[in-house]
Amino acid sequence: MKRLLLSVFFLAAVLGAHAQWRRNLTPADTLKSIEQLSDGSTAFRIYAPKAEAVALGGDLAGLKAQFQKDADGIWTAVVPKVPTDAYRYHFIVDGVRVIDPRYRFFSEITPVAKITNGEDIFWAQRDVPHGPVSQIFYKSTTTGSTRSLHVWQPAGKAAKEPLPVLYLIHGAGDNDGSWTSIGCAGHILDNLYAEGKIAPMIVVMPHGGMDTEKFVDELVVDIMPRVEEQFHIKTGADNTALAGLSMGGLETLNTFMAHPEMFGYINVMSSGWFRSNDADRQAKTERLRQIASTLNKTAHVLRFTMGGREDFAHASCQQTLKCFDEAGVKYEYSETPGGHSWHVWHYDLRDFAPRLFK
Repeated sequence: MKRLLLSVFFLAAVLGAHAQWRRNLTPADTLKSIEQLSDGSTAFRIYAPKAEAVALGGDLAGLKAQFQKDADGIWTAVVPKVPTDAYRYHFIVDGVRVIDPRYRFFSEITPVAKITNGEDIFWAQRDVPHGPVSQIFYKSTTTGSTRSLHVWQPAGKAAKEPLPVLYLIHGAGDNDGSWTSIGCAGHILDNLYAEGKIAPMIVVMPHGGMDTEKFVDELVVDIMPRVEEQFHIKTGADNTALAGLSMGGLETLNTFMAHPEMFGYINVMSSGWFRSNDADRQAKTERLRQIASTLNKTAHVLRFTMGGREDFAHASCQQTLKCFDEAGVKYEYSETPGGHSWHVWHYDLRDFAPRLFK
C-alpha cells in the first residue's frame, strides 16, 4: 500500500504541473524517456524519486530491462540491440502501470474527468453537428524539427469557402492537443456554432512548448504560411485572431508586440510579463508607444482575462497593464473566479469566440 501511495503521489505531482507557467523544475523536465545511444543500445528512463522498483510493460516487457535509480531520482535501463519496430509500452512503478509522462502526446491521452452534475454545461458534448479536428505535422524552420498542430473546422464548412482563423495557444506543460482534450475546445466551438453564436472560422491550435521569444517566428514564419497553404482561408488582420493562456498568453503578447498589424482580435488569458524588471518594463512601454496607434486601429478586440486574484499571474498581469496604460493602448479587462485553471479558460474561449470576425 505504501508503494502504491507513493506512486500515486508521483503521478499527481506530474499531472499537477500541467499548464503551470511558474513552478519548481525537476529532473523530469529535461530527461529523454527513450533514447537510442551511439553504441546501438536504447535507454529507457522515468523520474520516480520515491519508487522502490521500476520495470517496462507492454510490448517491451520481454526485454526484461534492469532499471537503476540515480541520485536525482531518475530510473534508467539500457538495453542492447532492441529490434527495429514500433512498440506499445508503459512503465510499471511499484507495481502500478504508468503511462510515460514524457511521451510527446501525453496530455492527449491523459484521462479527463468531466463532471457535469446534470448540467447542460456549455463545454459538454451535445447532440449537434461536430466539426472535424485534425492533427497536422509540419517542418519548422525555426526549430529545425518536425512539429505538430491541431485544427478545428466548423461542421459542413470545410474547404467550401474561405474562412477567418483563430490561433489558440495552450499553456506550459501541455501541447497542441490540450485545447481539444482538457480544454474542451471542440465541443465549445461545436455548440456555439450550432447555436449560431459564432461566425464560421478555422481554429488552429499550435504547439507552443518552446522559447516564448522564438515562438513569434514559429507562428509567423512557419505555422501561418502552412495554414494558408493547406486551408482555404481569409487573410489580413480583420480575418486573423490570436489568443493564448499562461505561457501561451506570453507568446500572444510577444507576437502582437512584434507584429501589431497582423491581428484584429486578441485575448491574453491569465498572463503578463513574468519576472520583468524596471528596465524591461520601460523598454516594453516604449515599444507599446511605438505601436499604440496601430494597435488601437487594427485590434477590434484587445482583451486581458484573469482567474481572479487567486490566479498566480494576477500581479504580473496588473504590472503589464500599467505599461499599456502608460502607452495609451486601449484594452478590455475582466476576471472569472477560478484561479489559474482550465475552469477559467473554458469560459474565456466561450466568451471570446462569439466576438470574432463580425
